[in-house]
Amino acid sequence: MPLIRETIITTMDRQGRVQIAPLGLIAEGEDWIIAPFRPSVTLDNLEQVPFAAASHTDDVRIFAGCLTGRHDWPVEPCDTIAVPRLSNALSHWELEVVERIEHEQRPRFRCRIAHAATHAPFPGYTRAKFAVIEAAILSSRLHMLPREKVESEIAYLRIAIEKTASPADHEAWGWLMQKIADYYEPKEKGA
Repeated sequence: MPLIRETIITTMDRQGRVQIAPLGLIAEGEDWIIAPFRPSVTLDNLEQVPFAAASHTDDVRIFAGCLTGRHDWPVEPCDTIAVPRLSNALSHWELEVVERIEHEQRPRFRCRIAHAATHAPFPGYTRAKFAVIEAAILSSRLHMLPREKVESEIAYLRIAIEKTASPADHEAWGWLMQKIADYYEPKEKGA
């Protein structure tokens, strides 16, 4: 299995509109692969402007927020590319696309780190922060996973939330739980 680093990716279209999205970067040697699902704004943007910023943050509200319609997070300029990064990033990588590999479902953009910077120390994740990130990933795959699996995973992750969550972690968890409930609610009414 490849190493996958969960991060926040910012991309930009030719008109300068910025997209912020949680995405797992896939390690491949010294390079990192961005593999957005088709269709997506991230995919469209990388085709127009072949650069991205990978912002590493411990604010899990951004992961949850982007998946629940909350896309307005502060950004600021990068050092070497036109695409901005998250303002509250603990560190970031400025990525340049060096190759595009076509795929029917998930085209792969091989990227090289053009510049890396650290802005603040990383204090580590609590179990609750890990739980929010895992729940965010689950919430992005509701259409692909059996409901029983989702509910089982959420029940286990909830233990970490109950034991170690900060107010911000609880907020992020709440957004994700609402998204999941909203997804399944129409199915229950139609049953």
